[in-house]
Amino acid sequence: MSIITRTGDDGSTGLWSGERIGKDSLRVEAYGTIDELSSALGMARHLCLQDNVLYAIEYIQQLLFRVAGELASLSIPFDRPVTESDEQEIERRTAEIEARIPLRGFVVPGMTSGSAALDIARTIARRAERRVIGLSRMEPVSPVLIRTLNRLSDYIYMLARDEEASQGKLRFV
Repeated sequence: MSIITRTGDDGSTGLWSGERIGKDSLRVEAYGTIDELSSALGMARHLCLQDNVLYAIEYIQQLLFRVAGELASLSIPFDRPVTESDEQEIERRTAEIEARIPLRGFVVPGMTSGSAALDIARTIARRAERRVIGLSRMEPVSPVLIRTLNRLSDYIYMLARDEEASQGKLRFV
């Protein structure tokens, strides 16, 4: 089977649940931004040095597949939706880093290659959240998914600070 299907030549794309919608729809924009975030995290994975950060990136990427799957579903519910336990796990992981690295002010982003890549991913996460919020104004979106995306940018922010702190390069303004 070829990657080239020609089914999108008319400007439409297929959802996980089977429907075809415009490639410029808010739904496609939302899960497309989630895909962009996952790709940015993939780049960060090659630049970060700490094992715990690398494992966290993989965890987030796995979660993002579920976020995108849920967003790419209309008539058939996605079989592995984002849950409150996902939201709570991200909160727990973020708090664990905050306990080790208390923030004392504004941080200059990107003090290492890995943290710079994570900071770019964080800004994409925030844009993804805005896209999902925009979609939620037009169509139903799980409130848990929205809250989880909101928590995710904080988690990525703290992962970047963890990467900097491990190299003695965390800088406050």
